[in-house]
Amino acid sequence: MGMMAALGRWMANALSDSLMRRLLTEPYPESVFSMLPILNKVQMINFVETGMRAHKGKPISRPLGSPVILSEWHKILLNPVHLFRMPTPDQVQIDTKTVIGPRAAKPLETKIPILISGMSYGGALSLEMKVALARGAAMAGTATNTGEAPLVPQERQAAKFLIGQYNRGGWLNNDDDLSKLDAIEIQLGQGAQASSPMRTPSWMTGPNYRQLYGLKDGEDAVIHSRLPGVESADDFIRLVRRLRETHGVPVGLKIAATHHLERELAIALRAGIDYFVVDGAEAGTHGGPPILQDDVGLPTLHALARTVRYLEDQGVKNQISVIAAGGLVSPGHFLKALALGADAVYIGTLALLAALHTQINKAAPTEPAVQVALYTGRFTEDLDQEAAAQDLYRYLQAAVKEMTITLYSLGKGSIKEVNREDLCTTDPLLARVCRIDYAGFPPGDAQGLAAGNGVPGQGRRIPAPAGAGAPSQPR
Repeated sequence: MGMMAALGRWMANALSDSLMRRLLTEPYPESVFSMLPILNKVQMINFVETGMRAHKGKPISRPLGSPVILSEWHKILLNPVHLFRMPTPDQVQIDTKTVIGPRAAKPLETKIPILISGMSYGGALSLEMKVALARGAAMAGTATNTGEAPLVPQERQAAKFLIGQYNRGGWLNNDDDLSKLDAIEIQLGQGAQASSPMRTPSWMTGPNYRQLYGLKDGEDAVIHSRLPGVESADDFIRLVRRLRETHGVPVGLKIAATHHLERELAIALRAGIDYFVVDGAEAGTHGGPPILQDDVGLPTLHALARTVRYLEDQGVKNQISVIAAGGLVSPGHFLKALALGADAVYIGTLALLAALHTQINKAAPTEPAVQVALYTGRFTEDLDQEAAAQDLYRYLQAAVKEMTITLYSLGKGSIKEVNREDLCTTDPLLARVCRIDYAGFPPGDAQGLAAGNGVPGQGRRIPAPAGAGAPSQPR
């Protein structure tokens, strides 16, 4: 036994010596080390995706969004109080309700400000997962979203509040189905796919899918770059006005956050929308070309700040609800987004992870976890729907509880009271973008304003863009 151990050590030592000699003496073209600087240069994800493109010669489809995160939420901090304003007393019950579309005939009021984002049946998720998300959201008293799909009866039955997308595929655009919704969301694009056309091949669809989508055998499901019947801004304005008059529920707009944001919002305000979804570039998707996920659109944080600024400049922030979406991954992110002016947040990837919870094990480690949730997944039928709904509900409970615990420390009694005064940042430029204090100087310090080259102190105005009106007070 001792002889075998000694032999093993000798062989390991010899192999190690040989490998080290090769690493330190062979020129790069002959060295196994040569892949390391190559991988450092191109990064592992680009190395793998290059191979995928070379293998098929077609655009690749990456699930659940971009790994590129440009929203620096970690540089924004919440401001607790102790004496100058007292913390909220323990016995006070924090109000977490939010209202979407306050000026609509039938506003949408949810128990919590966290909503489940649009993820479609068939185009993305299985029927089992869609119903589980609806049930979990219903238990928490919040809304779920159809995504770019038809009205699914089982989802409508399971959901307490259902937001439906008037979509570019034309599958939920008839008044009969729209009348069954609690809010209508006109979908002109999304953060992870912009307004690009998408196609689900017929071979990926089953009988129930084709029946709901109204597709013939062999017909692909196509999401167009434009909304059917909307060929101009005037067409969009007429559509919004008709939907508001016909259905009475909040009518919102969802687009990919873009540098043309204020131009798009100007038309949306003329149309009379009730809410606006800020869908940043960090948003997830069931699948899409990496170029659209990594290189197109604005980060969620910057887009949210610009949206709120514009609505305040126009004097309509208290009339138009804002839903922030894309890359929000913790209760801290949610609360900071609300403080910056959002009325609610959408979660998609997080909702799936919470609902799957330990059921990820049904696919892992040999298969990706999404195979339990996707319509085309190999383990779709293994999903325990009741457990998924309960796990999502418990996640939402925990997230809201963390937010309310923090609100006590901020001296707030309602989620609606949190605003930019409750934030500061360690980044002077971010202070200017978000109109919050720079952490290096006291609130409203004139020296801090000058040192930060335009960083606003508390309660101070920053220079408005040319032609813009004076900004209103913080939300």
